[in-house]
Amino acid sequence: MTSWLPPTPATRTRTAPSMRVAALISGGKDSCYNMMQCIAAGHQIVALANLRPAENQEAMALPLYRRTIRGRSVDTGRVYTECEGDEVEDLYELLKLVKEKEEVEGISVGAILSDYQRVRVENVCKRLNLQPLAYLWQRNQEDLLQEMISSNIQAIIIKVAALGLDPDKHLGKTLDQMQPYLLELSEKYGVHVCGEGGEYETFTLDCPLFKKKIIVDSSEVVVHSADAFAPVAYLRFLELHLEEKVSPAPDHNRTSNYIHNS
Repeated sequence: MTSWLPPTPATRTRTAPSMRVAALISGGKDSCYNMMQCIAAGHQIVALANLRPAENQEAMALPLYRRTIRGRSVDTGRVYTECEGDEVEDLYELLKLVKEKEEVEGISVGAILSDYQRVRVENVCKRLNLQPLAYLWQRNQEDLLQEMISSNIQAIIIKVAALGLDPDKHLGKTLDQMQPYLLELSEKYGVHVCGEGGEYETFTLDCPLFKKKIIVDSSEVVVHSADAFAPVAYLRFLELHLEEKVSPAPDHNRTSNYIHNS
């Protein structure tokens, strides 16, 4: 089994043969854009998986597999080994179930820079004989951000935690609205423009793979740390709903409203 894929955009290099793929999703821009790259490489997204609670509907109309995190970060070393009680084992059980139910061969992962994440996903995939597909890995972040915006990923900032990011000004802003300022912060303070240093997090409201778009009806700002220089705050969604799109997304995959919780 090949390890992490090289940082070559799928839009330029198609991968053969085609695989049935489950996508690890966070709801953010990176996992969504990596799914688009998988489709561009000729793969088929057949299921979604995450380790976070979510609503009873999701915008891609694919089977969604969830597992409640029971473990914690026990083995925090550079090389992960199977460890009882570690949250990585929750990921293993989740993807084991997805493989059994959906007969997937690959896993879409929106990792860009985190070796911690890479090592743990690789470990799980190797044990399950699954191919990790990480088309964003070690890509230039300025290029990636521009590609995401150009590919019509509609994502908003839902958490800020860095010098120069203001909860009152920047929470709820879209990627294209934030791009010039993020580039400015990168030049001034070394901020990762894709948020790989934890500077910010996003939530995707729409992308070309979505069959419906997500509408935020109401939200509130929650301040976690009122630091004078780098406050930490996030948007708490109070009410969301799905809305039909004017132009339906291409039917790349079979659709289902199935959600599996474990």
